[in-house]
Amino acid sequence: MGRPSRLGDEDRSDYGRALDEVIASPEIRLLLERSGVPGGRLRVRGLAAVARTTSAADAEYRRYAALRQRARGGRQDAGVSPLSGPGDQERPGAGVLAVLGVLTPVLAAVAAATFLLLGYGLRFAEALPALAGTLVGVGWFSLVVAAVAALVSVVALYRTAAKQSADGTASVPDRSPAVEDAREAWLAALRDRGIRPFLLQQLTEASPPPGPGDGHGSRFSSPAFAGPDFSGPDFSGPGFEGSGHRGSGRPAPDGSEPRR
Repeated sequence: MGRPSRLGDEDRSDYGRALDEVIASPEIRLLLERSGVPGGRLRVRGLAAVARTTSAADAEYRRYAALRQRARGGRQDAGVSPLSGPGDQERPGAGVLAVLGVLTPVLAAVAAATFLLLGYGLRFAEALPALAGTLVGVGWFSLVVAAVAALVSVVALYRTAAKQSADGTASVPDRSPAVEDAREAWLAALRDRGIRPFLLQQLTEASPPPGPGDGHGSRFSSPAFAGPDFSGPDFSGPGFEGSGHRGSGRPAPDGSEPRR
């Protein structure tokens, strides 16, 4: 077999749902309770091992991806705008026009404010009336340019957004029954041969081994004190020095023999 197929971005949501279904199964829930591993941590491990678990259902995924691509007319990842790389986002001049559409209204508005302030300032000061009139005229013209450029930019932005929305909805056809069957077969193989064995292995490794104190009986018991002939400690030995105590072996103060 060749190298396993890399899971596409649009299929990661299906993988996440399949992972949640396996974690919610009674078998995995029971093992989670026994091992004490949180379900969220197990889910994170399953998401991190996506390359390992999906390789078990690589044949089903290849078939599903091929049928889906064929249903879309041979286009890969139709309806998904690329974030980088060749495509509509990198047409020659598209970036320059976008920059000009944003900067033109801003620069024109700044220029209009500057010229109007200078022109009316000179008028109020009654200095250089010819220059003041010119600055005021240029300022109002710049203000009109800023308004027109802003209006054009808003209309162009709205048309671009509407076009992309229409292309995204029209380029993704409804899944055919064959594609749906291939998708269900891939998800079933993914759950049974990929995700479930991986989670079982993780829970088995996380289960603590039985400790030495798990057996029956007290670990403090001693054979010397647990025998059937043991009745109590023997205080009749020669080392016992209790005065007048029963079984001490010493005579009582009155000279009588100790009781046995």
